[in-house]
Amino acid sequence: MKNDMTQGSIAGALTAFTVPLILSGVFQQLFNWVDAFIVGNVEGELALGGIGAVTSTYSMFVMVIVGFTSGLSVLAAQRFGMGRTEEIKYILSSFSLVLGGLFLVVCSLGAVFVEQILVLLDTPENIFQNAENYLRIMFIGIPFLALYNTCCAVLRGLGDSKAPFASVMVCCVINVLLDLIFIAGLRMGTAGAAIATVLSQIAMTVYILWYAGEKYPFLRPRRGMFRRSTAGEGTRFGVPPAIQSGTTSFGNILLQRFMNGFGDQTVAAITTAYRVDTVLLLPIVNFGSGVATMVAQNIGAGHPERAKKALKTGAAMIAGVSLLLTLLILLAGGPLIAMFGLTPESVEIGRQFFIRLATFYVVYGLAMAVRGYLEGLGDMTFSGAAGIAALAVRIVSSYAFAGVFGRMVIAYAEAFSWLVLLGLYLLRYAWKSRSRTE
Repeated sequence: MKNDMTQGSIAGALTAFTVPLILSGVFQQLFNWVDAFIVGNVEGELALGGIGAVTSTYSMFVMVIVGFTSGLSVLAAQRFGMGRTEEIKYILSSFSLVLGGLFLVVCSLGAVFVEQILVLLDTPENIFQNAENYLRIMFIGIPFLALYNTCCAVLRGLGDSKAPFASVMVCCVINVLLDLIFIAGLRMGTAGAAIATVLSQIAMTVYILWYAGEKYPFLRPRRGMFRRSTAGEGTRFGVPPAIQSGTTSFGNILLQRFMNGFGDQTVAAITTAYRVDTVLLLPIVNFGSGVATMVAQNIGAGHPERAKKALKTGAAMIAGVSLLLTLLILLAGGPLIAMFGLTPESVEIGRQFFIRLATFYVVYGLAMAVRGYLEGLGDMTFSGAAGIAALAVRIVSSYAFAGVFGRMVIAYAEAFSWLVLLGLYLLRYAWKSRSRTE
């Protein structure tokens, strides 16, 4: 099959697989960019701060989904490498039911208790209403994201990374049009931004499910496609990264509360910087996903040496991309933040934050490469545990050194956690390599 990553050029296969993922991620993040850009320039900095104040809470649910489905992608890739393609349909059908139903219940409860959540976050009073309007509506779209990410995970396991890109393109176009209608036209503020995003997410989910059924007929839903054995194995692959992602996101909520203590100007500046940072790190994250998929397919096919070559090639490619991104931030970090309509003082806060964080992009990139290799081997539990340990380091560092670095401690603490993460992954890689040779 054309999606087979067990033969041919490693660099070429990684590039062909990863570029559509990067483009998908860029356009998906454009949801947030467009919302922020239009809200910031039409409604002002307080409305933008309201969206930023709840980003970590919303992201917690999304990241649990993404974490779990990343495990499903590795499982699907291993099945593909083994030639057991027919079994992949049970991964899609079983977890569409499980994850879709679970997050429907959880997010319904979240929508009911939005006000209490914002109080716990110590959300500044002058952005509280904007934050509440945005988050309550955004909860509606999360069950659809569960279905979308489950389908995308299975397609990535098959080596198909172009379909998510097409679906996100559809979604992005719809989102921009609806933002212009609800925010700029009807002046619905943060609520309008949320409505536009949710409707776009629904369209994206419908498209990807339709594509999967048309392109791969064996994935079409049928009666009796839920298998307890598949659910059990998928859970074994999915739970560790889901726990790691969920714990990381919960830690980000704690850090959001910590950040809120510096005032609304810092909240607007640094959450906007993170919005840009998230897009810029997509090549790094997605090359790591490419390494994981290639390693999983080759381990399934019985080619461990090619899997190791995938790590070395991927690490070199990621390091080069990381250096380019660092240079970009050092030259253009301020203007990238300024386009969201922030005051000059807030732009300077964001620029200083960027300078400190971007210096460590290469460290983060190498960590993602090694993580991809470990996850491709199926070592999901250690990967998740290492992520949780790095998060703990980040939280403790933030509170311990706030008196020394002020609000810039947010950048320094994250950079230090990346160093810890890389160190843990390298130790695990060395242990795995030694075990295989004994």
